Amino acid sequence: MRVLAFSDLHHSSGRAAALVEAAREADLVIGAGDFCNMRRDLRAALDLLSGIAAPLVLVPGNAESGDELRAAAPEGAHVLHGQGCEIGGLRIFGLGYAVPVTPFGSWSCDLSEQGAGAMLAACEGADILVTHSPPKGVADVTSGGLSVGSTAIRAAIERLQPALALCGHVHDSWGQEGTIGATRVVNLGPRPNWFEVSA
Repeated sequence: MRVLAFSDLHHSSGRAAALVEAAREADLVIGAGDFCNMRRDLRAALDLLSGIAAPLVLVPGNAESGDELRAAAPEGAHVLHGQGCEIGGLRIFGLGYAVPVTPFGSWSCDLSEQGAGAMLAACEGADILVTHSPPKGVADVTSGGLSVGSTAIRAAIERLQPALALCGHVHDSWGQEGTIGATRVVNLGPRPNWFEVSA
């Protein structure tokens, strides 16, 4: 299956147009959170993606809540936050929000490591794990050199060993990747990222 994935659109019309154009060649499109900015104008941000016809999987970032994303998502989209789905034989599990808690204030949708771990425990197996936050130690370094990824997400990857773990959130690590065991981990960013994944 040809998978197109991105994160951190942040209401950019130019980046959205490039994603919609690329999605014409996709069997599945995955958005790993932060579609808008600071909980504002989420529906307008998602409307920028309305030209995508392929099956769509979305997880909330810290810029939108799960409920807000479910309410604004296009009809037929799979919004995953502590849940999984199966598309074309691929098992996909999603967890949104920032993990661990950020210093950004009340607008940010955050989870503690304990809370994230409890939600990830519901996953018994996945081909693709989609999280907004990166795992600790991979593609999670800020411009100041701090590793801000999640230990709970890393533990879930170690346990599940999905083929792919897709994330975003840390803008300074967009485009970076690494491995945890047999899992390829990629911090996506708001550009077309392509993956070939077999069920």
